[in-house]
Amino acid sequence: MISSLWSAVSGMNNTSTGLDVISNNISNMNTTGYKSNRANFGDVLSQYVGNSGGQVGSGTQIMNISTLLTQGSLISTGNTYDMAIDGSGYFVTKDPSSGVTEYTRAGNFNVDQNGYLVTSSGMRVQGYMGTDVNATNSNTDNGILTSIRIQGNVSTAKPTSTVTTGVNLNSQASVISAAFTLDRNGDGVNNDPGNYNYSNTTTVYDSQGGSHQVTAYFTKVADNSWQVHYAYPAHTSTSDTSSSPTLTMATGTAQTLSFDSNGKLVSDGASATSSVDPTTLFNFDSSVTVPQGIVFDYGTSTNEGGTGLNGSTQVAENNQMLNSSQDGYAAGSVKSVAIADDGMITATLSNGQISTLGQIVLARFNDPTDLTKISGNFYEASKSSGTAIINVAKSDGLGRVVSGSLESSNVDLSTEFVNMITYQRAFEANSKGIQTINEMLQTLNTLKQG
Repeated sequence: MISSLWSAVSGMNNTSTGLDVISNNISNMNTTGYKSNRANFGDVLSQYVGNSGGQVGSGTQIMNISTLLTQGSLISTGNTYDMAIDGSGYFVTKDPSSGVTEYTRAGNFNVDQNGYLVTSSGMRVQGYMGTDVNATNSNTDNGILTSIRIQGNVSTAKPTSTVTTGVNLNSQASVISAAFTLDRNGDGVNNDPGNYNYSNTTTVYDSQGGSHQVTAYFTKVADNSWQVHYAYPAHTSTSDTSSSPTLTMATGTAQTLSFDSNGKLVSDGASATSSVDPTTLFNFDSSVTVPQGIVFDYGTSTNEGGTGLNGSTQVAENNQMLNSSQDGYAAGSVKSVAIADDGMITATLSNGQISTLGQIVLARFNDPTDLTKISGNFYEASKSSGTAIINVAKSDGLGRVVSGSLESSNVDLSTEFVNMITYQRAFEANSKGIQTINEMLQTLNTLKQG
């Protein structure tokens, strides 16, 4: 009879623990990425009774409290740095002070004052950083796990080395026999170019990302032959706000555009027989790399094996620029960020370039239900869970990263209420058992007294 009393007590105690689990689940129903728990009950060692081999149990016990890893609903937030995992896996984070690695499903991240992607508690999100923010194909899968840094990545400038331009030069333009000059009025100041038929201006960049306006002056020196001269404002006149700043002539091999009788470009080299585009030299400023060589490419000429029509032409139409591009750019910082479903982080820079910053990684475990829960919605690896297996999203059995969304708690409130009622009734039944045993003990005590 005494054993019955303790069986009922164990039922009340363990049912109370089950209610603790339910209460904790309900209190975390709005916790981002929270995974609900369940109390798993088991019986206590039974003992044999009589000669028939029957057994009587000794009550109940909590075998374990398991974590339910079902997927939570994805809630759209519109914030790029909010991330959810659709599928298996955990974000990898590291404490910048202690170096301790922890794991979480809660992707409500932000960028801290040092430019790092962090959790709300300051843990830094881990991944692979691009080895060079300027690289077209940044190496993100370099095997070096590090803290993801969004801001603070500044791309260095790329000096212009090639300008690709398509122009049409009017075949009916007059031939100019006088030499091209930057001092047409002869006052000794190079601010009034003369003796040319047409000009256009292109922006180029020096080694520090400074922009410079380079003007090409086209002079028809003979039928089907044009000389090109390049000039730019002298760096000593950067404070000159007049409409006619002092100009500097670029140096290097002179460039001649030669056409055939059909207006096709025969050569844009040093002569009509050349198949190599010359390099023009610029001395923009004493603080940058000088001289800076720039090749001006006016299309694939027939001397270069082309059609002579895919860039520049000479037909009886107005002088005009058909297209122009150059390969330089200024220094740039991160302007906006996009995160793909494989965790790849792509930044649009202030200089218009698009660059890969890095890639967020995910971790999986052989037995994620045995991860050790710690405060702040984090987990730590345990002996039972196994060590973390880390890889990029959408690989090795890992889920995908959904930027602009958060994973809600997987707590099912209706299920929790049903379990709460069940545990309440179990608690009442066990307490009734104690009352019954107490009455029986009182009856025995009365018999003894009688």
